[in-house]
Amino acid sequence: MNEIKETLRNIEQNYRLFQQQQFTFITALQRTRENAHDMIRPVATIRQVQSYMDHHCNNSTDRRILSMFLSICNDLSKLCQNLETLHPGNSVTNDILERCKLLLSHSNDLSAIRAKYPHDVVNHLSCNEAKNHYGGVVSLIPIVLDCVKEWVTHTEKLPRHMLYNVSGGGAGSAKTAPQETPARAARSPKPPSALPAAQASVSNKDYVQVQGSKQVRKKGLIDTQSYSGKLKSPWKPPGRHA
Repeated sequence: MNEIKETLRNIEQNYRLFQQQQFTFITALQRTRENAHDMIRPVATIRQVQSYMDHHCNNSTDRRILSMFLSICNDLSKLCQNLETLHPGNSVTNDILERCKLLLSHSNDLSAIRAKYPHDVVNHLSCNEAKNHYGGVVSLIPIVLDCVKEWVTHTEKLPRHMLYNVSGGGAGSAKTAPQETPARAARSPKPPSALPAAQASVSNKDYVQVQGSKQVRKKGLIDTQSYSGKLKSPWKPPGRHA
């Protein structure tokens, strides 16, 4: 979670720099739209901004500010992927992430979204035309940042064992695995191949002579029921048989 917060702080810092140059951003969009002969429709998708920068940008200032916008959007997308890895999700956090992923989709129509108070990015647009054409694209980053902060707030209220490492491993599973191993080893019998040869074979001294040539093993292999009567029968001296 600390790594997530640090990444979020870095993105917010980059966004503050970008926000200070909002007028430069709008000017760059205006110029590239003119070069693309695309002055009627609003700037409604991230893909549109990418296309303006790639094909219709004629100066380094416009390219720099458009690239900065796209870079922040890309960093937010990567952060959302890390959020999915960190936490298995519940209904609240999953809804937040789905909204973020939808907003950051390159083909998603942003023209209808507007950042509300305390954000004032829409109010800084200079005229109705700018509000109608750029209100959505300038609202995208602050809205997604708010959603990510909301995700962090909800996640911090959940039990710690529900969090996963960003690398993908379970925090709880790493602790329980060493305890389960001995138990599994105790339940699992050793395969015959693992037994020493001395234990697998039986030596001659383990046998006793019984009834002439018949041999049985000393312990556990003598049929106690068969010989119990003979061993317990009283001894009779020779010559006194009936």
